[in-house]
Amino acid sequence: MAKYASATKLYPMMKADQDTRKTTLGNRIKILTKQMPHIRSVTMGVWVDVGARDETLSENGLSHLIEHLIFKGTDKRSAFQIAKEFDVIGGQTNAFTTMENTCYHAKVMDSHLDTMVEILSDIFLNSRFDEVDIQREQPVILQEIGMVEDSPDEYIHILSGKNFWGEHPLGRSILGSRDNLLTFNAERLKTFFQKLYQPDRIIVSAAGNLEHDRLLDLIGPSFETIKPGNGFPERTPPVVNMGVDVNHRDLEQVHICLGTRGLPIADPGRYALSLMNTILGGNMSSRLFQEIREKRGLAYTVYSFVSSHVDTGMFGTYAAVEPSKSIETTRLLLEQLFRLKQERVSAAELTGAKEYIKGNLFLASESSENQMVRLAQNEFHFQRNIPLKTVVEQIEAVNPDDILQLANTLLKNNTLSLTMLGQVADRTAHKELVSAYLDA
Repeated sequence: MAKYASATKLYPMMKADQDTRKTTLGNRIKILTKQMPHIRSVTMGVWVDVGARDETLSENGLSHLIEHLIFKGTDKRSAFQIAKEFDVIGGQTNAFTTMENTCYHAKVMDSHLDTMVEILSDIFLNSRFDEVDIQREQPVILQEIGMVEDSPDEYIHILSGKNFWGEHPLGRSILGSRDNLLTFNAERLKTFFQKLYQPDRIIVSAAGNLEHDRLLDLIGPSFETIKPGNGFPERTPPVVNMGVDVNHRDLEQVHICLGTRGLPIADPGRYALSLMNTILGGNMSSRLFQEIREKRGLAYTVYSFVSSHVDTGMFGTYAAVEPSKSIETTRLLLEQLFRLKQERVSAAELTGAKEYIKGNLFLASESSENQMVRLAQNEFHFQRNIPLKTVVEQIEAVNPDDILQLANTLLKNNTLSLTMLGQVADRTAHKELVSAYLDA
């Protein structure tokens, strides 16, 4: 019998999801599992509800640096030993930082669950954060910053965020700045870690061929030692900026991001937004792909996207075109975006979008990695598991009027931001084009 069995609760959910369980430790750390007995893998993630938006301006980049440093050695393992121990069991391990979360994760065969849990626990609880490791890793992250800046299709999104969110932390790069990075030392890193990595912001999620009680016995004793912290920085919602930002660079293409207001992650309108995004530019049959690439041959890459946070969001479009085609392409992006608020989407388009999203959801549900992520994100944003059946029902319930109403809500109050990277000959012409739609 597991030590923590008495604290374990089943989510109130459909019968098919009764293999999803949750336990809250005494210090408020949550342990979530999804049992998938038909597969041989187990994926586990240690999540912290801390990201780049929780940094001050001088701290920008610390969350990402911690993500790198946490694998560089503990009191009992060197960086090489950590890598070697995962390699000898055929395991995979990595980490990522977002604006609001950081996750340290690994995937192994089910027979190596104990080893994975022990290593991930060790690096999360006992990383040294040595000064020498920080100095070694700084050049690596400087290269990472340079690689993003040298990839215009990636860099345009950082510039777009800065243009859209302004001086708010959401407008900064997750990677941080070069100047900041060179000022970070072990003391600042440890202080940030101790202050923000608080137990009530930590979730351990695991999915695959595992038993909930077994995971609790493995991880509970060590994670219960994490002590509560004092206060977490308040997350303040940003004020959206409107305008045109042109970044001149000698490139073969002009990269264009056109953004408007989106929705918070947990907003009830998220299902309609997902469908609207799919119809506009979410796949190869979307309006943007067909109009800009297939019909006119203006761009190889064109799509729309949704960027959502706990209290705000962006709904955007992207295209990369020849400099001489930037005006025409911007006009088409605007036309297709505003078309959403002027006419209802067709029944055929909506049905196709629903089937596309459902297909992606069901295919993703077969992966232990995706299930691990889904468990954690549901807990962060809803404090409960949302069964896949419920998600599908909500998607099916969306009608053309819902999308029309949402588009009119998002595209009002002059919420429109255009960001461009490349050889833009006429900023004024682009600005006038955007202004015409803002005034319409």
